[in-house]
Amino acid sequence: MKTLFSLRSLHLSLRFVIPLVAALALLAYAVVPLFDDLTLRWFARDLNMRSRLISSTLQEPLAELLQRNERTRINALLQRATKDERLLAVGVCNDQRKLLYRTQAFPNDITCVSYEPDQQEQLHLINLPQGPVHVFNAPLEQDGTEIGTLVLVHDMSYIERRSADTRKYLLLLFVVLGVVISLITVLVAHLSWRGWLEGVRAMMRGEGILRPFSQPAGAELQPLVGEMRSLLRNLEAERRHADDMTVSWNPAALRSLLNKQLTGDQVLVVSNREPYIHVKTEQGIVVHRPASGLVTAVEPVMRACSGTWIAHGSGSADRETVDSHDRVGVPPKKPEYNLRRIWLTAEEEQGYYYGFANEGLWPLCHNAHVRPIFRSSDWAWYQAINQRFADAVVTEARSDDPVVLVQDYHFALLPALIRKRLPKATIITFWHIPWPNPESFGICPWREELLKGMLGSTILGFHTPFHCKNFLETVDRYLETRIEHESSTIFHRGQLTMVEDYPISIQWPPDWQGSLPPVEETRAEILAELGLPQGHLLGIGVDRMDYTKGILERFSAVERMLELHPELVGRFSFVQIAAPSRSALEEYHAFEQRVYALTERINQRFERAIILKAEHHEADQVTRYYRASNVCMVTSLHDGMNLVAKEFVAARDDEQGALVLSQFTGAANELHEALIVNPYHVEQTAEALYQALTMPDYEQQERMRSMRSLVRDFNVYRWAGRMLLDAARVRQREKLAARIGRGL
Repeated sequence: MKTLFSLRSLHLSLRFVIPLVAALALLAYAVVPLFDDLTLRWFARDLNMRSRLISSTLQEPLAELLQRNERTRINALLQRATKDERLLAVGVCNDQRKLLYRTQAFPNDITCVSYEPDQQEQLHLINLPQGPVHVFNAPLEQDGTEIGTLVLVHDMSYIERRSADTRKYLLLLFVVLGVVISLITVLVAHLSWRGWLEGVRAMMRGEGILRPFSQPAGAELQPLVGEMRSLLRNLEAERRHADDMTVSWNPAALRSLLNKQLTGDQVLVVSNREPYIHVKTEQGIVVHRPASGLVTAVEPVMRACSGTWIAHGSGSADRETVDSHDRVGVPPKKPEYNLRRIWLTAEEEQGYYYGFANEGLWPLCHNAHVRPIFRSSDWAWYQAINQRFADAVVTEARSDDPVVLVQDYHFALLPALIRKRLPKATIITFWHIPWPNPESFGICPWREELLKGMLGSTILGFHTPFHCKNFLETVDRYLETRIEHESSTIFHRGQLTMVEDYPISIQWPPDWQGSLPPVEETRAEILAELGLPQGHLLGIGVDRMDYTKGILERFSAVERMLELHPELVGRFSFVQIAAPSRSALEEYHAFEQRVYALTERINQRFERAIILKAEHHEADQVTRYYRASNVCMVTSLHDGMNLVAKEFVAARDDEQGALVLSQFTGAANELHEALIVNPYHVEQTAEALYQALTMPDYEQQERMRSMRSLVRDFNVYRWAGRMLLDAARVRQREKLAARIGRGL
């Protein structure tokens, strides 16, 4: 029976293959001459354009030399022109059409030709014994009067050679195409219906791309895997480019995307830090927004999708403001989404947050020369809190397939825990800090557990391609997985994870746009508040009090700049806004003391050179300082992105001000018009600061205008939209695979 089926399949295949081969042969017979003609016309037009350019270049000097009859210089000029390997010869005719000058290789068969009164130039393709040439005649004029003709002769033999090669490769392409299509046809004829459907279903899930050859399901499709992977990657790149060119990313565009691509799908965000904190004060309960780049980036996404944000409730009045399900609507004045708070004891927070996350993972991922500390007790709390957040996600989910956005290094285990409870969920994990190389990550005693937890994600995002590459190499080093570097995908225990770079950004337009006073008015107010004279130069730095931000290196650069340029002493002050951060940790407490000590020492040498404001500032206050400053310094020793750089650019609607930016930030990969520095090089940073302070207004405007354009187009809505579009396409493929599966 099998033999009969095979013969019948082969017979049906041949009935299709033979006409196909005949059709391809006829197509090749028709296409090759047409292709030759098009190639010749294309090259002729190209040579015509080249000849116009050469004649325009030679027109003025040659006309002057002809008027003065300087034969030696004319011959030298023509000889230099023929150094172009395609320009065979050049000749000059007088107004009587007599050839006066010619280079050595000028063909004897070519003569000067006459022009009709309305002609400006003539184009000839001539076959000579030595091969085909292209002849171009252009008039030479002096004061509107024609004094002669310039004759340019191009060698076209290379076109014949290229056309012959093209014909050969074109015919070979048709032959290979016929063979490949024939083989595919025969292969398809021998596929069983069940095997075909299972293979398609596997590929729709992404498994067909990475499944080992030994596995039977979809194995018949393995010869197509490489071609399909490359094709899909190219199509995805083209689609992304088309989206970026046609979509103006803003809240409306993001809402439209959610309505079209994720209709009815629930979006949940999980982060350690909450977007709004309720605090008890003498005046009552006050709401604060924490100084966090993550909150700045993600909160506009939640406003657009009206989802649920799950976070640690850390405010002193947080419990008093939630309902019986620990939820509160935010923003307070106009609620647009729900905030679900998770409660932690002091011991839990110390172990999970301060211990494992910030004494372990934070220094592990940042090249800031602080040793990571790992304790078994901290690891136990980290596991327990990740499980608590996973339980909250399951509780908040209205269906078995929500879209979950997991934020940052506090929740490396969370994706796999959610996947276990909600296997159909689309989980997007974004790692907001750098990812180290495999050797550095190997320091962590629980490296395999962390990697397995992260690979529960459907999509795993980093700021830069370099961080993606580091992650793929780390997984390759420590886990048994199948990794496709070309498609940036990992297949592990039946789960496919896409690893992509999504450069994060800020909200555009900012909330304050159009509502703030002019920059000059703001600068005058800030200088008055600081007790500085009008016209005083001002620098700004905005960071958490963190050893990775390069605050000490920044202050040293300010000191060195004043040493090298004493004329600025008393005329320049640097304001550092440094929100207190993790001061309960010994390393952070010691760092804070070093910052205070260095500030005091520098100010003893140069009065009010550093103005340290180690306190929390609201976003509107920070924006005023951005607008009032002549220069902003971002000197992180290692950073995922650093949104301060982009916030400063967005604040400068006057298109003035300069940005000094560390090369070790993700922002340096985008804001090329900033003054890029190595913050470890004190003199280089000092000179960049001086250059920024003395930069002409027109140069500031050109640099700032370019950076503002990039921040406007590549804003936070694009960052979120890119991830959600990718998630939507994955969900569509999975739904299609499920429908195919039901048909089996």
